[in-house]
Amino acid sequence: MQFLNIPPKVSNLFRNYWFMIGTYFLFFFLLGFLNTFLPELDLEKYQQTELFNLMDESPLAFILMAVIIAPLLEESMFRTLIKPSFTEIYIFICAVLAFVGLGFIPQEAHSLLKYGLVILSAIIIFLFLQSLKPSRFLRIFRIILYRNYKFIWLLTAALFGLVHIWNYVEGWQFDLILFLLIFPRIIAGYFFGKIKVENGSLLWPITMHAMNNGIVVFFLLPKLLQ
Repeated sequence: MQFLNIPPKVSNLFRNYWFMIGTYFLFFFLLGFLNTFLPELDLEKYQQTELFNLMDESPLAFILMAVIIAPLLEESMFRTLIKPSFTEIYIFICAVLAFVGLGFIPQEAHSLLKYGLVILSAIIIFLFLQSLKPSRFLRIFRIILYRNYKFIWLLTAALFGLVHIWNYVEGWQFDLILFLLIFPRIIAGYFFGKIKVENGSLLWPITMHAMNNGIVVFFLLPKLLQ
């Protein structure tokens, strides 16, 4: 890609993106192979009902959720603590508060209004935190995160996959089928963390996450436009 004068970080983004896609294909090939020998493995046992309902009820809200809101909120929670700046630690705090705040908003509230309110509140809290001088505790915390970035990277990849269990079931439940269903998210979490480490900014995993979800939206467009 060098002869096209593509910046190295952009080139690295696309390289990691295609490695991630290739890893998906390898996983699904192995999953199909496993299912041949274990036909009783019912991969249709769990469905992402809420996502499908949102897709049917409001295609625009689904697209915005998948390509903009989810990458922003999820990467702000899961990739900010990998080799973080002070700003990224503040973003992490705001993202956690936003996630908790979503639980207090009624389920029947309009999705765009709900997420818009939460994001606006998070921005206000972020601006307040930015105005403060980093404390000694925060400086030590940042040093610890830097020294253990590989552990944080792998841990957040696993947690990123695990929280997607709630796409399929309510409450806490775990079995082999759910593990296989969320494993592609663990793969994604690994590569989102990798691009954060290599490119050194939260912008890159957010972009890669949007690209990842965007390709899914692209293949769902015929259904969304019905």
